[in-house]
Amino acid sequence: MENTLIKVAGMSCQGCVNNIVGVLSALDGVASAEVSLDSGEAHVVFDPQRIARSALLGAIEAAGFDAE
Repeated sequence: MENTLIKVAGMSCQGCVNNIVGVLSALDGVASAEVSLDSGEAHVVFDPQRIARSALLGAIEAAGFDAE
């Protein structure tokens, strides 16, 4: 498993946080996802053999947020 920290912009409420957690958690290869509205960050534990970090960023962006 690998840990990554992703900066997320565009979140304004707990609903945004819940949306991103749901999107990330649904991806095959993601073990856990925690998102903080205060810090604007997502901490994701994932299996790099099953999903690339770029796919995590793409999923966040597809949900309507900016990720880097």
